[in-house]
Amino acid sequence: MLTLKHTLAGFLAFGLVLAAAPGGSARAEEYVEGEDYDVISPAIAGRHPDKIEVTEFFSYSCGHCYNFEPVISKWKESQPDDVVVVPSPVIWNKPMELLAKAYYAAEVLDVTELMHLALFQAIHVDRQRLTSAADIAEVFEDGGVPEEEFLKAFNSFGVSSLARQADARARAARISGTPEVMVAGKYRVTTRKAGSQAGMLEIAEFLIEKERAAKAAAAPAEAATGA
Repeated sequence: MLTLKHTLAGFLAFGLVLAAAPGGSARAEEYVEGEDYDVISPAIAGRHPDKIEVTEFFSYSCGHCYNFEPVISKWKESQPDDVVVVPSPVIWNKPMELLAKAYYAAEVLDVTELMHLALFQAIHVDRQRLTSAADIAEVFEDGGVPEEEFLKAFNSFGVSSLARQADARARAARISGTPEVMVAGKYRVTTRKAGSQAGMLEIAEFLIEKERAAKAAAAPAEAATGA
């Protein structure tokens, strides 16, 4: 049976190498709109309106996303309570739709922490071809989720709706590759402009601070209006 300890093992060594990243190496100067990141207009509403939401656009079939996962997982642990990191699968074809539904099935079944890594491992380490619901069900079964329970969630209206929302979110953000990051539904950061995955998170840190400052500046005006 797959366990979280088992699944994390493959990521750990790689994560120790790559996750040294962002914090201390951030550039002192400000990042420039259009050069280092892009503004998304209109802004996209997030799933956590009370937080500064960082959206990680990914695909389980993407090797770069597999490499990025231990990096962003380590980075997420360092974020304060007002920041939430939300994975969002992209859907550019039918196989990617199946994998996106697998992510949301895991979310509905409350096994995301285990299955998110297990699905990456199945494809990139175990070299499994997950091209059908039955293929994906085997991975969930290895993780302790009965096939019937998985298929019920996978084929549910709720999971299909979440997958459609993810597709609409990626299209609205004009995501053209993976992994890419969106901050507060307003800013898109790519490895192409950032230069590296670590650089992408450095720019995300800058944009989080920018959004936090904007929220603080808006708070007195909102309080006055409410009064």
